[in-house]
Amino acid sequence: MKKINNEKELDQYISKYAMDGLFTKDMKPYMELFFFKKNEFIIKDNEKMHYLIFLVRGKAKVFTTLSNGKSLLLCFYQEFEILGDLEIIGSQNAVTNIQVIEDTYCIAMSIEKVKAHLLEDAKFLRFICGSLGDKLYRCSKNSSINLLYSLENRLASYIYTTGDRVSVSEGKNNKIIFKENLTEIAELLGTSYRHLLRTLNALCLKGVLYKNKDRYEVRDEKILIRLSADLYQ
Repeated sequence: MKKINNEKELDQYISKYAMDGLFTKDMKPYMELFFFKKNEFIIKDNEKMHYLIFLVRGKAKVFTTLSNGKSLLLCFYQEFEILGDLEIIGSQNAVTNIQVIEDTYCIAMSIEKVKAHLLEDAKFLRFICGSLGDKLYRCSKNSSINLLYSLENRLASYIYTTGDRVSVSEGKNNKIIFKENLTEIAELLGTSYRHLLRTLNALCLKGVLYKNKDRYEVRDEKILIRLSADLYQ
């Protein structure tokens, strides 16, 4: 995590998402801009929350750690998303892990300033209620996805969302490269390592993926998109 001391860039994000309209009073003096490099954690499960965070550029995956030590993918966050809304109302300890999957920028306000200035702000609280309602719906939907959709669908969604976009040549679309720890991916998607390998091989046989040494390359992005069906959004 790195603090970005660039007021002009901060103002651009505030303006882009009309953040001034979320609060009754001017909260800009309490806003800070942070940069998270790919694979960094914004929040870790059960750690104390020090900031209320707005994801303004980039993408992150949200997963929970279960009592048996395993992890389960919940959803992906993209701009514009608020992180820590549940924690400022209840416990200050985080209830999920949030890890960026590409370079990401966030605007943060300290929990102390939020509690001092915003917990009685009706405009802000209406926004928080809407955010929590959206997350409840998303959680319910994604729980159904984990139960009812095949691993092929869930894996396609994961690859499409988290894969690296690599430039091939001028005038052509970027190629999607998938290279991650398969043991961790199997755990996140709630499956076994063997079943994950079988599903990857099946996607290769269908011409969707191509295995190139220690990575997979997407050969048919249209089929991958169709299989992913906007899961985990």
